[in-house]
Amino acid sequence: MSKKLKALAAVGAAAVAMSVVMTTQAQGATTLVVSTDLPLQGGSKDQSDTTNEAVALLIKQAGGKAGKYNITLKKYDDSTAAKGSWDDAQCAKNAQAHVANRNEVAVMGTYNSGCAKIIVPVLNQDPKGPMLMVSNANTNPGLTKPWNAGEPEKYYPTGKRNYFRVVTTDDNQGSAAANFAKSEGVKKVYVLNDRQTYGQGVAQAFTTEAKKIGLTVLSDGPAGEGWDDKQPNYEALFTKIKALSPDMIYIGGIFDLNGGQLVKDKVKILGDNKTVKLMAPDGFTGYPDFLALKESDGAYLSFTGLAIDFFPKSGAAAKFLADYKKEYKHEPTGAFSIYGAAAMQVILDAISRSNGTRADVFKKAASTKISAAKSVVGKAISFDANGDTMNRDITIEIVKGGAEVGLKVITVK
Repeated sequence: MSKKLKALAAVGAAAVAMSVVMTTQAQGATTLVVSTDLPLQGGSKDQSDTTNEAVALLIKQAGGKAGKYNITLKKYDDSTAAKGSWDDAQCAKNAQAHVANRNEVAVMGTYNSGCAKIIVPVLNQDPKGPMLMVSNANTNPGLTKPWNAGEPEKYYPTGKRNYFRVVTTDDNQGSAAANFAKSEGVKKVYVLNDRQTYGQGVAQAFTTEAKKIGLTVLSDGPAGEGWDDKQPNYEALFTKIKALSPDMIYIGGIFDLNGGQLVKDKVKILGDNKTVKLMAPDGFTGYPDFLALKESDGAYLSFTGLAIDFFPKSGAAAKFLADYKKEYKHEPTGAFSIYGAAAMQVILDAISRSNGTRADVFKKAASTKISAAKSVVGKAISFDANGDTMNRDITIEIVKGGAEVGLKVITVK
């Protein structure tokens, strides 16, 4: 072969090789990764598993597509076996992994507000983003509006809001819970918190509103007294509280942090939940182990959205719930799981209207408008300028016979 022919052959081969590379890249660009970031170990495992199931079902029903893009789901675990719940270091590691996964464009999660406060700033500074994050369960106000020092600005170094949530916030939850307690005849309440971001936030909101409406708060501090989740029992704590003759104990926190022992010792020392009422926020909802405790019977719970009991009995929400039961042969662990699917609805909607880049997916999320007729939770989904849902519903439940039973929905103005 002449030198000229060899040169032409080399050019042709290079062109073919380049064509293959470009075709592969083009094909790869049509498949986008969406993820969930949840605690898959410890007390939250059951709820996280059913959340992942609900999200997977939603994507399946969409035909694995959002607009012209094929969608792949990746599941991240932000917990550790050693801790038995979400872990700061694991959340930080996941944040970097989300950014490094070049085809990933959005995150559904997290479950715990403290974990979100670690991940959101990293996604916000993504050079190809910001990267979108939509939570089904974070309720701490500081993620989106002024709460503690430097909040929420410190989570958004670029000044762009890349974080949204489909449940309302703990300032609303705490306020509704306190007013419900007063309506039940409570006059004196002792407030406990789990010493974490979420628990302190909701306990602070409850305490503030309780004082405002004339309840006597027996505990000291803006968020009440913190409990140590490493303690073998809380008999001394409740013996001290008993001397103050409370009408109610309000527990601000998550069940994962030795909540079972706390509830057992409350009943052991103070009596059942009719004698001295017990109320907890949505950090205690969706836990089979909590519901299985005989000591939980009669406890009040609040939830930052619509509990499943209050989902519409027809339409998209009813159909999705029925489809879930048919697909997996069991009930979802709690409403947070279906709100996970709602959060993924937001993500898929944003992707379908985007050019497929992280930056554009994030931009499109702010203008999300999912009608009640299409929403898997039965209410229209849209966001305010902070990234908070426009729905400010708080469901009040009671534990009866090992189940969460809806009592009423309070809409906070």
